[in-house]
Amino acid sequence: MAATLMDDEVFKAFTTYATVVILKMMLVAFITAYFRITRGAFMNEEDVSRKSAEEKKKFLRTDPDVERARRCHQNDLENIVPFVVVGLLYALTGPELSCALLHFRVFAGARIFHTVAYIAALPQPCRGLSWVVGMFVTFSMAYGILSTILVL
Repeated sequence: MAATLMDDEVFKAFTTYATVVILKMMLVAFITAYFRITRGAFMNEEDVSRKSAEEKKKFLRTDPDVERARRCHQNDLENIVPFVVVGLLYALTGPELSCALLHFRVFAGARIFHTVAYIAALPQPCRGLSWVVGMFVTFSMAYGILSTILVL
């Protein structure tokens, strides 16, 4: 029987942790929607189209909790998408399973903690350090890719 990518332990680990952080990122979108609804803070006219003109003024506004969740989601997009792309390439270079697991687990843990720190407004440097750890992991994998396949 022909071997497939899903038979590779590193690729399975990557798939698992990439899915975890993508689901976490999607959860933040629901958190943003929850804050919008419970705080009555909408950005688009069509979101409040059934309201009176006076009510529209009340509901078309920004809210600090909504904006915090939106910034958290934006930060996820800026960090999780590169992790998925770089992580996939890294998994395809055939790294040691233990090293790959360390990269994937540390990144997932850092991003989960980053979300908790962001949404709960934990004092700095909590959020900043978790962001740096996640970025370091992605750069470490990129270095691993380049050092494995670089042809000069």
